[in-house]
Amino acid sequence: MTETGETDRPVKDRPWVMRTYAGHSTAEASNALYRTNLAKGQTGLSVAFDLPTQTGYDPDSPLSRGEVGKVGVPVPHLGEMRKLFRDIPLTEMNTSMTINATAMWLLAMYQVVAEEQNPDLSPDEVAHLLAGTTQNDIIKEYLSRGTYVFGPEPSLRLIADMIAYTVHEIPKWNPINICSYHLQEAGATPVQEVAYALCTAIAVLDQVRSSGQVSEDDFEKVVGRISFFVNAGVRFVEETCKMRAFVQLWDEITRERYGVQDPKMRRFRYGVQVNSLGLTEAQPENNVQRIVLEMLGVTLSKDARARAVQLPAWNEALGLPRPWDQQWSLRFQQVLAFESDLLEYDDIFAGSHVIEAKVAELVEGARAEIDRVQAMGGAIAAVESGYMKQNLVSAHAARRARIESGEEVIVGVNRFETTEPSPLTADLDGAIMAADPEAERSALDSVAAWKAQRDETAVAEALAALADAARTDANLMKPTLVAARAGATTGEWAGTLREVFGEFRAPTGVSGAVGVADVGAELSAVRERVRATGEELGGRLRVLVGKPGLDGHSNGAEQVAVRARDAGFEVIYQGIRLTPEQIVAAAVAEDVHLVGLSILSGSHMELVPDVLDGLRAAGLGDVPVIVGGIIPSSDARALIERGVAAVYTPKDFGLTEIMGGFVDVIRAAHGLDEDR
Repeated sequence: MTETGETDRPVKDRPWVMRTYAGHSTAEASNALYRTNLAKGQTGLSVAFDLPTQTGYDPDSPLSRGEVGKVGVPVPHLGEMRKLFRDIPLTEMNTSMTINATAMWLLAMYQVVAEEQNPDLSPDEVAHLLAGTTQNDIIKEYLSRGTYVFGPEPSLRLIADMIAYTVHEIPKWNPINICSYHLQEAGATPVQEVAYALCTAIAVLDQVRSSGQVSEDDFEKVVGRISFFVNAGVRFVEETCKMRAFVQLWDEITRERYGVQDPKMRRFRYGVQVNSLGLTEAQPENNVQRIVLEMLGVTLSKDARARAVQLPAWNEALGLPRPWDQQWSLRFQQVLAFESDLLEYDDIFAGSHVIEAKVAELVEGARAEIDRVQAMGGAIAAVESGYMKQNLVSAHAARRARIESGEEVIVGVNRFETTEPSPLTADLDGAIMAADPEAERSALDSVAAWKAQRDETAVAEALAALADAARTDANLMKPTLVAARAGATTGEWAGTLREVFGEFRAPTGVSGAVGVADVGAELSAVRERVRATGEELGGRLRVLVGKPGLDGHSNGAEQVAVRARDAGFEVIYQGIRLTPEQIVAAAVAEDVHLVGLSILSGSHMELVPDVLDGLRAAGLGDVPVIVGGIIPSSDARALIERGVAAVYTPKDFGLTEIMGGFVDVIRAAHGLDEDR
């Protein structure tokens, strides 16, 4: 007791690193946002890059049309990286970069900017001060997020080269974030999320060990720098148990498979972004309590607490959050960390029979699934065979079916739908932030100006040296740094390696996925309409599901394709990253009755009109086009005016009902009278 009679309070743990995933429009706009967020108490940066940067294209590439600055910041060259971190001292910052296929290139530019900020230090001294994380998990890109460039083998080689380089040169850097976050977004059960993430970690560590670039003495350091990035859903008790299962299995794998003796090197270190899949467009104010519950699942348990947390904003199902919305999410973390007593206690679940039983169940299931994947040759073999992707698509389809049947309750969506008007969404278009419409022009001008002032000979020599090194087993980080210093662009770095490594298209998982087990009366009725309409038109109804542009989030398109197949349509789905011209060509070749486009990146106002114009030019102007994605209501109206037959957004969760809408659109396009 103190002299005043008060009980001494226990010493608090240090809070986790608090981040906000951010970046949009231009490097200058993103830099201003970062400095504002840091001033509000954010303790680390989490950089969102736009899709051209993530997939290795410059803004002037035809594939970049409509995508520049939409889901993140464009960084096509070193000059833009300088602008992005102007007045932010990188040697004092902890920066997370959500970058995968081009991670080596972005880390090289980040390092060069840090060197420029510290001219009084040697490059080696600067590198040793840098702290942060590159996501750099390519396997989950094949399974869920779609920003891969190269095939599995060269991609793993790039990852191993980065890990070997950072362990020696940037020892405080986490060179990879094994990322189960997007596995859950793609439908993974907790068992699948744990198992497939750990299988990825095994594949990466085996690759580093077999590359011979790290000594046995340094291999423990490699294991110690592996971090994870996980998802936390609203079932926060189960999520708490999932994290404890992760901790237990990672300790087991690193000790038994890799012989790591130091408990600190075996620690399961992870950051988290809570679930975006469960955020709803209907009654979006409910997303606030969802986000808070999801945060609790990764912070309540001291023995399995996140090292870094970033939260989405309440309105992310509507569009791009405003700075105020991001501030609100940051305040959720600060209230929990600084106002509550959570950090004053040891693990509050220690000794709980309920928690221990659930953890044991998850560990047993995940261990069995890991063994299955390892038996078929490991994570890469399970990607190439489509095994993991089919399992995720099937699990997602099962979840969608539970929501549609009402078995899984989503408040405000399939239950408790009666609502008062929300002041938060009284002005829907004002409730989100629009990306700068001039961002693409600004980026194009920036690239042109950059190329005009650089030494072209030095760039050509650096890229030639990079290509030569890629044809050997040399570590590619050093020639990448040379190319960054010479002034090469993101597209030139990736293009050089594309010439050597080739490109890759991952399995879609749709053909082997299990659809709806219980057909039910509603789906049976739609099947009959599909069959009857096909007979009236002289053949089976054919639907093309297309993903134009660089948006790799294919979960929605895959679920539409699976349900359309279950409803009796013949489905043509060729995967992600198609140009409007390729989609039009497929519509012509397959003689389809309907084209469905899925776009979640915000590029719908550029790419959808391109498809419409292409269909008209090909003589298919009468083929109806529907669009699905995160589309503001004003944009939806504009698309309808341009000739789109229907627009679906996240509030339209009933896939079977959407299939009925497909039939309506096809019949209307052919002048068929339902009452005949």
